[in-house]
Formats: sequence, structure tokens, C-alpha cells
Amino acid sequence: MALPTFDTSLSTYLREIQRYPLLSLEAEQDLARRWRDKNDPAAFEQLIGSHLRLVVKLAKKAGGYGLQMADLIAEGNIGLIDAARKFDPDHGNRFSTYAIWWIRAAIQRYVLGNSSVVRLGTTAGQKKLFFNLRRLKGELGEFDDDNISGEAVTSIAERLGVHADEIIDMNGRLSRNDYSLNATVAQDGEMNWQDTLVDESVDVEADLVGRDELHHHRVYLQRGLSELNERERDILVRRRLTEDRKTLADLSEEYGVSRERIRQIEVAAFNKLKKSVRGQEDQ
Repeated sequence: MALPTFDTSLSTYLREIQRYPLLSLEAEQDLARRWRDKNDPAAFEQLIGSHLRLVVKLAKKAGGYGLQMADLIAEGNIGLIDAARKFDPDHGNRFSTYAIWWIRAAIQRYVLGNSSVVRLGTTAGQKKLFFNLRRLKGELGEFDDDNISGEAVTSIAERLGVHADEIIDMNGRLSRNDYSLNATVAQDGEMNWQDTLVDESVDVEADLVGRDELHHHRVYLQRGLSELNERERDILVRRRLTEDRKTLADLSEEYGVSRERIRQIEVAAFNKLKKSVRGQEDQ
């Protein structure tokens, strides 16, 4: 019995996940041990399937940012799978308690990366504001999307532990909508915003030279990465060479070493890579 997908519709998916029963603590720990100790795929599927409704619940709470519910659920499911792979039933905790953090983190990463053409929430404080500012404004009776009073700014800053200027900046960013370049400039509808953009494209010869140079850089990079050991390569790529970068805390937990040790490995690997790339360029 495979896990349901969105091949049909969201409503069908929501009906299908109901076939997985809610688990007792004992049944849950038994499935987790079967997966951990015996790599039992059926146990893994049952553990995941019984918590798909939790993902839907958390995805609904993250609604209101103009994103498709199916996409939010799909991202949450990725977090759920990560949680199941790392869950240790011997600690005696319910899997749902452990999985909530992973699911919410996966959904929030997706929201922050896709809710706007201009990416929001690059620091911990900005993330707090992004997900809580509108709610807190409502609690304080601040219903003007464009403006926020000084008293509200002070109150929210104290509650979230952020700076006042971050609140004002985030409020302004959240009050501005994204606009399509296909929208018309005037009422006659004869010109779109994209028609007013200046063509700054390079000529064909410069474009070919640039592509050739980019190709060589990529080759140098791949060769340099191949000279690193598996741990160095994994840490460097996940810390510096992917869009969804991992924190020192994430990798520290995964590798079972201190954050400082992860940082040392990252720096050493980066220096090795830089030396390798420069050596190839000089040849």
C-alpha cells in the first residue's frame, strides 16, 4: 500500500490519507524500531502515513501567503520523512512531538522562498516577523496594512526580541504586493510593464564567451570537489553551494560533533577547493 500522491486532486488525497489509523505510543515505537533496526519499508510507510494528517493541519496554518495548499503539504511531507529517518524511539517521546518541528521548518522554508518575488526572512528575527507580524498587529488593534504605530512597534519588538526598524521594514514589505510584468501600464491596454524595460542583453559574441567561461568554472569546481573527502564535500556543499543552506547546528546534530568542528571542516574544505580551482586556472 503506497503513500498517496497528488496525481488526482487535493480532495482525493485528503480522503486517501484517512485510511491510515492513528497509532498508540506502543505501536508507534514498534514501527520506529522496525524501521531503525531492520530497515523495514512497510513500517516506515505506516509511521509516515499515520501522520500525514498532521502535515495537512500544519500546512493549513501556513495558508494565507498566496501559495498552493498542495505545495505546502508536499513540502511538509518532506519534513515528515526527514523526521522519521532521524527519530529515536528509545527516548520515549511521541513521534508527532518530534516531527512537528521538522514539518513546520520545511513548510516555513518553502513559504519564505516562494511567497514573494523578492525573498523575505533571511534572519531569525525576520522569520519571526514574517510569520507573526500580521497576527500581532491584529491583537493590538492595528488594522492598517500600510502603517503601524510606535506603541505597536515597541510592543512587538519586546515580544519577539527584534529591533524596531526590522518591524517597520517588514510591515512595509508585507503591505506591498507582487505585480505581474504582463499588467497593463495604461487603461488603453496597449502597453505592458515589460514593454518599458530596457533590453540590456549582451551581444552574441560576448554571450558565447561568457558561457564558455562559465563552463570552465563549473568543470574546475567539480574537479575541486572531487578532491575532497566525502565528509568535507558534503559539509561544504550544504553550507555554501546550495540555496537551502544548512546551519552549523543542523550538521552538528547530524554528524555528532560540535558546531565549531563543523565550522573548521567547512573552512578547511573551502580553502582546499579554492586552491584547487586557482591551480587549474593557472594551467
